[in-house]
Amino acid sequence: MRLAVKKCINYSLFMGVASAILLFLFSPFISTYWLHSKVSNIPLRIIAISLPFLSISSSINGYFSAIRNVKKTALAQVLEQIIRIYFVTFFINYFLPSGIEYACISLVLGGTISEICSFLLLFLSYKRNIRKRNCVMNRGNNYTKQILRITLPIAFTSYVRSGLSTLKQILIPIRLEKSGISCEKALSQYGMINGMAMPLIMFPCTFISSFSMLLIPEFSYLNAKKSYDKINFAINKILKFCFIFSFLIMGIFWCFSEELSSSIYSEANVSIFIKVLSPLIVLMYIDNVVDGILKGLDKQVAVMGINILDLFTSITFIYFLLPIQGIKGYIVVLFISEILNGLVSLLLLIKETKLKIDFVNWILKPCFAVFVLNLVFRSYSPNSILELIVQILIFCVCYFATIVLFRGLVKNDLKF
Repeated sequence: MRLAVKKCINYSLFMGVASAILLFLFSPFISTYWLHSKVSNIPLRIIAISLPFLSISSSINGYFSAIRNVKKTALAQVLEQIIRIYFVTFFINYFLPSGIEYACISLVLGGTISEICSFLLLFLSYKRNIRKRNCVMNRGNNYTKQILRITLPIAFTSYVRSGLSTLKQILIPIRLEKSGISCEKALSQYGMINGMAMPLIMFPCTFISSFSMLLIPEFSYLNAKKSYDKINFAINKILKFCFIFSFLIMGIFWCFSEELSSSIYSEANVSIFIKVLSPLIVLMYIDNVVDGILKGLDKQVAVMGINILDLFTSITFIYFLLPIQGIKGYIVVLFISEILNGLVSLLLLIKETKLKIDFVNWILKPCFAVFVLNLVFRSYSPNSILELIVQILIFCVCYFATIVLFRGLVKNDLKF
């Protein structure tokens, strides 16, 4: 175990340092030609400093996930976010009067400090944990082949995906401008969707994301033991609860989009994007879980391939559709992207595990409950944040009561 992790950490350190050097050297080029000199190369060089720490942390996180000790990684992530918030707030308050350039530097500097602190905590936790296990260095197997068999295909597809993702982010404002709006308005509309509506929609997915990461070692273990009956049993339980949870969140955002928008952002214009994008919640959340299961079943390369296909399709539609339809075209692209990614991933899981979708209990009954409750709750608008919270809680209780009433959830579903 110690030798395998040591190898991974060494490879991570090498790749992290190499990436940092490349980013540091090419930051003037990126700043000038990719970011149109809107921001100097200083933020990019600060980000470069964090890459080796981020890279090693990824390997150590993998170690703790593999031994089923996620408390260490969870603690490190919480600490990282607290430190990030503190330093970003401190730097922005101090530097913001100097201009947007210094605000950008404040953001990345706070992020870099938090990454380094998180790394230190993880590394010390790893050293302490590995000493307790009294691991013996087995020189008979250096694990290079096993590590490279997994990492090289994933790394290659990740680089392709990262490059396509960067191209996509750069292309969106440029093609929006082609629709006849100014650069400022294009960035404003794009920011309203990606910086305000999407983070709010994806916030409840934090629970799902954490859950899906935990699925990887569990399904890897079951797959190695060839316990296919247990795999199918677990997948059915997991997907049923995920569908029910996803429809609940979709219903909340659909029903309370205006109230949430005004309470959180004091911006009424965001509500329309929240409502329009809320149907995507089910696909996005389910895709998150399905990806975790597929990675646990050693299908990580296939998952990356699906993501690359999704990016190619998105970029094509962005290039041709946005100049014609503007921001409406971007919303259409989001729907095409999520539907393609979600359905292809689900079909791959069905192919690999012979999964049978219970359409009535997983989809139809939750959808019916959301539709009925939306009609009921839409007639009353809360006047304060407290009333909004109470109303959302009542909505949740009524939703689960409706599901249970129509036997979408039964007592056996709670047995694992």
